[in-house]
Amino acid sequence: MHLLSIDSLSDEQIAILLDAAELFAENKQAGAGRLSGRTVLNLFYENSTRTAMSFAMAAARLGAQPLTLSVEHSSVKKGETLADTARTLGAMAPDALVIRHREDGAADRVAELIGCPVINAGDGTNEHPTQALLDALTLRQHFGQLGGLTVAICGDIRHSRVARSNAKLLARLGASVRLAGPPALLPDDLAGGRSLDEAIDGADAVMMLRVQRERLNEDLGDAPGEYLARYGLTAERFATAAPNAVVLHPGPMNRRVEIADEVADGPRSLILRQVANGVAVRMAVLDLLVAG
Repeated sequence: MHLLSIDSLSDEQIAILLDAAELFAENKQAGAGRLSGRTVLNLFYENSTRTAMSFAMAAARLGAQPLTLSVEHSSVKKGETLADTARTLGAMAPDALVIRHREDGAADRVAELIGCPVINAGDGTNEHPTQALLDALTLRQHFGQLGGLTVAICGDIRHSRVARSNAKLLARLGASVRLAGPPALLPDDLAGGRSLDEAIDGADAVMMLRVQRERLNEDLGDAPGEYLARYGLTAERFATAAPNAVVLHPGPMNRRVEIADEVADGPRSLILRQVANGVAVRMAVLDLLVAG
C-alpha cells in the first residue's frame, strides 16, 4: 500500500489514520518500538522544514531508523534520473520511502519502481496528503468534529498542493470548503469565483497559503505591504469570520505578506498545533503502511 493522494485512501483508512494520530498526539510514547529494526528513507527534491523533520521524528518515535538523502549531494546533481534513483534506493530494501518532488505525479512513478510503501510528501502543485490529514486532525481536535464546519482556504490556490488535498479530504469529512485568492493565483476553473472577503465572512476556520513566487511565470507586481492589505489575513479581515474561528497555515509563513503577525501569533491560531500534529499523523501513516 502507498499513500500517493487523498483519493488513494478509503473512508475507513482515513478514520483509522485520524484515530491513531490522535492517540499518538496525546501520548508520543504510544507507538514506541512498533517499527524497531525498520528503515525509512526521506528523499526530498525540494526544501522542507516541517514535513521532512516530522517524518524523521515520526520514524524515530516508532523505533525506525530515518535516513535522509541530500539531493544536493547525490548523483541527481550528476544527471541521474528519478527512475534510476528510485531503482537504486529500492535495491537497498528500505521499509518505506518518503518523497517530495517538484513534478506532479513523481511519487506515483516511484511507486511503480520500488518494492516498499511510498508516501507522497508533496508533488509539484498536485497533492500533499499528509498535510491535509494533519489539518483535519487539528480541526477535529479543536471543534470535536468536521461535519458542518466552513473552512476558507485563501491565497495562492493555483500552485497549492495543500489546497487540493484539503479540498478533497475536508469535503469527504463533511466540511464546506471555500477557495479564494488573487485572480492571478486562482485555477482557471475558479476564475471569477468567491472573493477573499466573501470566503472569510462567517467561516469557522481560515487557512492562509504562502504565495509560491518560485512557481510564478510573472511577478505579481505588488508593492511592499500591498498584498497583505488586499489579499492577506489582517486582524480586521479575520474579525468577519465566525466568533470562535481559528487560523491555520501549512507554513512556511511569509509574515506581513499573507498573514499579519497579530493573527499568526494570536490566541486563535492553531499553526503550532498543526506542526505538532504533523509528527502524530506521519507516525500513523508509517505505522499503517509499514507495520500494517
